[in-house]
Amino acid sequence: MKFYRKQPIEAEQFDGSDAMVDKYELIDAGTMLGTHHSPELYLTGSGKVDVGDWIATGVNGERWLITDEVFKKTYAELPVIPKAVADYMNDYNNLINLSFHSALYEAFDDLFAASQDVEHWIEHNSDVFARAWLDGYQVEEEK
Repeated sequence: MKFYRKQPIEAEQFDGSDAMVDKYELIDAGTMLGTHHSPELYLTGSGKVDVGDWIATGVNGERWLITDEVFKKTYAELPVIPKAVADYMNDYNNLINLSFHSALYEAFDDLFAASQDVEHWIEHNSDVFARAWLDGYQVEEEK
């Protein structure tokens, strides 16, 4: 069987700075071993955090290390969508939750009800819209 991750994670690439050593309660910038005071940081493999590795935080606040190579093969940033599209998704999702329809299909099918800007963006970014609907998204910063 194959599986995929259901929840987005937060991750930060370790840069070796004192600020990150303190933030994640590591011993020091030389050895990078987690302290016994930080049991929520799961150290895998050698237990060494190298500059460039990623420290991931899960939905329950648990943390674990991921090498840069594995991280790049496993994770991608959440899609960035305009605020108007995020609002459309939220509004539409709230309506769908009141019924038992196929949410993503219905959202595409009912685009005529969206503003012209939202409709245009979704028509030209349908793959990004679907990925955002399924996996979550980040809202584009206003310019």
